[in-house]
Amino acid sequence: MISSIQPRLLLVHAHPDDESINNGATMASYVARGAHVTLITCTRGEEGEILVPELAHLASDKEDGLGAHREIELAAAMKELGVTDFRFLGGSKKSWRDSGMIGTPQNTRPDVFWNCDLDEAARHLELVIHEVKPHVLITYDENGGYGHPDHIKAHQVAMRAAELARINGWDIQKIYWNTIPVSVIEEGIEAMKGTGVDFFGVEKAEDFPFAAPDELVTTVFNGDEFVEKKMAAMKAHPTQIAVDGPFFALSDNLGFRVWGRGLNLSEVDSFDSLWCGRRYIGSFSP
Repeated sequence: MISSIQPRLLLVHAHPDDESINNGATMASYVARGAHVTLITCTRGEEGEILVPELAHLASDKEDGLGAHREIELAAAMKELGVTDFRFLGGSKKSWRDSGMIGTPQNTRPDVFWNCDLDEAARHLELVIHEVKPHVLITYDENGGYGHPDHIKAHQVAMRAAELARINGWDIQKIYWNTIPVSVIEEGIEAMKGTGVDFFGVEKAEDFPFAAPDELVTTVFNGDEFVEKKMAAMKAHPTQIAVDGPFFALSDNLGFRVWGRGLNLSEVDSFDSLWCGRRYIGSFSP
C-alpha cells in the first residue's frame, strides 16, 4: 500500500537499460530516502544491439527473443537499485514493440511504439498515475535525448498522460526532462582524456545531442553516494552495456563519479518546494 504522505516519483523510459543509464543513482537515492519509486518502461527493447556473442541468437532477425531476455535484465537492475514497482506500459492488456533506430525498416511496423496511438498509450499511463499519484515525473525531453523514436514517443506519452491525469483529478506537481549540463560533460571528457580512455571519439560536449546549456538546467541531482548502485544496475544489462567500455574502464569509478556530480544551482532536489503551489517543467541532470 502506498502512503498518502510518502514522496512518490514516477519515471517513464523507453527500453530496459535506459532507466539505469539515465536515472540509476536518482532512483536508488529516493528509494533509500523512503520515497515510492515507480518505473514505467514502454517497450521491451526487442531491436537492441546484442553485445554478448553467446546471445546473438536472440536477435530480432533470428529467434526474436531479446525482449524476454531484457525483461530479466531489467528485474536484476531494479533489484540492485531497490525498486520494487516496475512495470511495462500497458501491463498485461497491451504492449508495444521496440521501434528500432530512426530510419530503419522496423519504424514502419504497425505494432511498434513509434506508431502507437498517442491517446491510447497515454491512457494506459494515466491509469498508473491515478493509482500511484506521483508528485514528480521524470522522462525525456521532446527530442528523446538523442532522437530515438521510442524516446521521443515516451516523452509524448508521458506529457499527454500527465495532461489527462490533471484533467481527471491528479496534477503532477513537478515534471522533469533528463539532460546533462555542458559543463559536466566537459569535465567528464577531460577526466577520461587524462586516463587515456577514449570516449567514443567525442572531443567536445557539443557533440552530444543531449548536452544542455547550464543556464537551462533547473534542477541538479548529486548522485555520488549512489554511483556504486548505478554501476551495478548498468552491469545488470550486459546485452546492452559493455562492462569493458569507457565508463567501466576507468579506475576508481572516475567516469561515474564525474558524471554523477551536480552543479550548484538554486534547486538540488526533485522534491524541494514541492508543496509550495507551483508546477513547472524543468531540465533534470541525473
